[in-house]
Amino acid sequence: MTTAFLDLGTAHTACREELQATFARVLDKGHFILGEEVEAFEAEFAQYCGVPHCIGVGNGLDALLLILRAMGIGPGDEVIVPAHTFIATWLAVTQCGARPVAVESQTAGYNIDPARIEAAITPRTRAIIAVHLYGEPADMDALQAIADRHGLRLIEDAAQAHGARYKGRRTGSLADAAAFSFYPTKNLGALGDGGAVTTRDPALADSIRQLRNYGSRIKYQHDVAGYNTRLDELQAALLRVKLRQLDTLNAARQQVAQRYLEALADTPGLRLPHPAGLVEHVWHLFVIRTPQREQLAAALGARGIATMVHYPTPCHLQGVYRNDGYPALQATSTLCGEVLSLPMWPGLDPEPVIQALQEASL
Repeated sequence: MTTAFLDLGTAHTACREELQATFARVLDKGHFILGEEVEAFEAEFAQYCGVPHCIGVGNGLDALLLILRAMGIGPGDEVIVPAHTFIATWLAVTQCGARPVAVESQTAGYNIDPARIEAAITPRTRAIIAVHLYGEPADMDALQAIADRHGLRLIEDAAQAHGARYKGRRTGSLADAAAFSFYPTKNLGALGDGGAVTTRDPALADSIRQLRNYGSRIKYQHDVAGYNTRLDELQAALLRVKLRQLDTLNAARQQVAQRYLEALADTPGLRLPHPAGLVEHVWHLFVIRTPQREQLAAALGARGIATMVHYPTPCHLQGVYRNDGYPALQATSTLCGEVLSLPMWPGLDPEPVIQALQEASL
């Protein structure tokens, strides 16, 4: 018996017929870019997040990049980013011409540590990007207080946290703007690529709508150097179907995570995630830590349990940044050497994973 790391088919079983009917509807309409489906999804996702504006774009990286561009951040500026995150967070800053300034994670968790941020702020700092890593919201009140004290913009990277809550408020509504990815493996995943920006700021929303469409508000009139990065009609229509199931599927992930936490609490050699109080984690990933990761992953693999590592090489040691003068960031390098992601998806039976971990405990 084997346990896959992720089974996307399970998430589509209940809505398969509706997805197929939706595809046929969009095909029959014959309108595939910036039409009724995108407008409807933008309205529905904005309402879900609790904000007035949502702008569909091509992917999560572009969502972050357009936020930064619309905020006027560019060459000579600095943006505070987590040292431990997927590289897209850093690349968005680099692509707008600014410099990512890395801050390490909280000792007890995976998200950026607010207590270390002010030491990293300089006269060039313009914004803080808070990544809700693995589906757990960052400490947004503490981050907002820092941003307010220093006159900085606060941005959510919510690519892994669709539907998560911080003190009762959903991600996407916790900062000046938020970037989402709808990559197929996400909690709210398209059947291709896609992304979105959510915000309360009408001027920011208008600027991002212009930037996503060649810098144009009126066809064939281009006032800024924009991009071609638009959520297409088909993906928007499919996402509308899946958005209606999101809370149910997140609840199923939470059940799996709770079983892991209960059953593995006393397993030697494992360090389990401990979500902060007053947050609702949606468990995009369930990530444990062990100094003997390779041995444990091999032992689980031999028992038919698939695992992954998110992320084995920290951003500051990637080739694109290796020669840019970043400090050692030893805590992040240690973290990247210990993290191991267990199978996590709605409908997963966690018992074979738990048994294998208990048998393979190092």
